[in-house]
Amino acid sequence: MTSQSLGIPAIGVATPLGIGKDTNAVALFAGSRAGLIQRDDLLPGRSLHVGAVTAALPSLPAALASWDCRNNRLMMVALQEIADDVRLAAERYGRHRIGVIMGTSTGGIAEGEAAFAAYQRNGEWPAGFHYRHQEAGSLGRFAATALDLAGPAYTVVTACSSSGKVFASARRLIRAGVIDAAVVGGADTLCRMTIGGFSALEAVATGHCNPFSVHRDGINIGEAAAAFLVTRDSAPVQLCGIGEGSDAHHISAPDPEGHGAAMVMRRALTDAGLAPGDIAYINLHGTGTALNDAMESKAVQSVFGNGIACSSTKGMTGHTLGAAGACEAAFLWLTLHPDWNPKGFLPPHLWDGIADPALPRLALTAVGGSLPNYGAPAALISNSFAFGGSNLALLFARGGLP
Repeated sequence: MTSQSLGIPAIGVATPLGIGKDTNAVALFAGSRAGLIQRDDLLPGRSLHVGAVTAALPSLPAALASWDCRNNRLMMVALQEIADDVRLAAERYGRHRIGVIMGTSTGGIAEGEAAFAAYQRNGEWPAGFHYRHQEAGSLGRFAATALDLAGPAYTVVTACSSSGKVFASARRLIRAGVIDAAVVGGADTLCRMTIGGFSALEAVATGHCNPFSVHRDGINIGEAAAAFLVTRDSAPVQLCGIGEGSDAHHISAPDPEGHGAAMVMRRALTDAGLAPGDIAYINLHGTGTALNDAMESKAVQSVFGNGIACSSTKGMTGHTLGAAGACEAAFLWLTLHPDWNPKGFLPPHLWDGIADPALPRLALTAVGGSLPNYGAPAALISNSFAFGGSNLALLFARGGLP
């Protein structure tokens, strides 16, 4: 590993594929769509598929009751999975030397929607509702409170790259000597506002999302949470490269030639000291919209050519918006970690198999596809692209750099 690499010794994850690393790994490599369910209560007059966490979420402890909302309960599930590792890190470094940086976009807006509906009916806000549930900065403060940490704590909100950007924020703080370790991640939960907004943009799929197909017609919205402990110490999975960019091409449409997307992938490679041929797999942003898939396929071809294995995992989870960067970073971690992926499987790409002839052809993985020479060092990239061109590529590796 390079001297700038950071270790990721622990993660917690809750997605439409399930709760915890074990459940997510099994469903991820099997190509499960069980988490994509039909709902008719999120968009007036329309039934649609969404990626939903259907397991019951535990209530927050009494001391955290003022933070109670679905977004925080989902994040709490992920935090509980790394709590012991974080406690040991706090004993080693001190509570004030561990930062907390989270990403989100919807926050607790679902509770705000329900509270406003109650206000319209009854003329008063329901007991227990607090505006902090839907404040942009709430998630970072909640996670720090839940873990009893006293270092810098804040939230990144850059739409669909939010919880990928947190890795870059944590690395800057660690390099600057402000902290010694960080808890990073993100959460977003289903709400009517975002689904209505994407529907107004005519970006919601009529059925299952179908990334890179000639028949693609939009996204499935999903929900998820993931949390990571990041330290200077070596770990089985390392964060080795980060590429950030903000091309500001358009408020909601990507650069059609993918220049901004290609730029952040190249920056991640340079940051890690790697060449395109050193990368074994890319987790694509792969939303299933006409514009995103077109530009991303061009960007991948321009940087890597046509032969690199890649897939979009949104065919299993839906697009988890502000949680997507963390959710898909967790999938990279599971792919690289021998304890959760001993056979070296790659996340499969779920679609109808009918490629759009207008797009550069990508080497999309099938169920059962695997990393070559799995015992050897491997490096993978995950892409997250957001409104306004706020783009990010994360590069994770295992076993030393290729």
